[in-house]
Amino acid sequence: MTILDKIIEAKKEEVAHQKQVVDIEVLQDIPDFFRDCNSLKENLLKAGSSGIIAEFKQRSPSKGDINLSARVEDVTKAYADAGAAGLSVLTEKNFFGGSQANLIKAREINPDIPILRKDFMIDPYQLVEAKAYGADVILLIAACLSKELALELAEDAKELGLEVLMEIHNAEELEIVNDFVDMVGVNNRNLKTFDVSVETSVELSKLIPEKFVKISESGLAGVKEIHYLREHGFKGFLIGETFMKTQDPGKACKKFIQQL
Repeated sequence: MTILDKIIEAKKEEVAHQKQVVDIEVLQDIPDFFRDCNSLKENLLKAGSSGIIAEFKQRSPSKGDINLSARVEDVTKAYADAGAAGLSVLTEKNFFGGSQANLIKAREINPDIPILRKDFMIDPYQLVEAKAYGADVILLIAACLSKELALELAEDAKELGLEVLMEIHNAEELEIVNDFVDMVGVNNRNLKTFDVSVETSVELSKLIPEKFVKISESGLAGVKEIHYLREHGFKGFLIGETFMKTQDPGKACKKFIQQL
């Protein structure tokens, strides 16, 4: 069983539990459920956009603990002030140390910047959660979804006013990308070996249809990599660990964007 298999098994149990604890009608009564979402796609396409999607992540299966003392309110506010085009907030708790509370706090202090709910989405219930707790964008990971489920979730997300980022790792997973997707993200990390290479983004960029905004994810540590990926059509760059492993993630993000 791979780490992804373990994550999905745990996620199924978590979602089943959440459905018992918080009824979907309760989520649909939360004020943010009626909020108009901020567009990450538009922000990435704006002239002069940094393209940086700055992530709040405190731990990961590959790196272990990264920055457990960081406060989501401080870090995400600093990211936004630094000129990030969007924020990404982990809500997966068992393997990444994330929480719904972090998403809620990030939204409260950053009302006008797009926020991606970074999690393993396998059930329409999670989409309602995402909207109710303040997300503007949801992540769909092709590696853990059937073509049918990916289509259902993407379509449901659009009906809720959410944008959809579909993450792929190889050419075969492009078959799961559908017309309800706004952005296609290439994860440069091999989920089986955890090896990272930006060349994964470069190779797959040739295969991604132009109608999708391209985002590169994982292993982006330097400004040179961003310029290199821009040459291959990428508009968005999801960066977490590079910032989070420092004492002051917001300051690291600001310095990075200034160098761009």
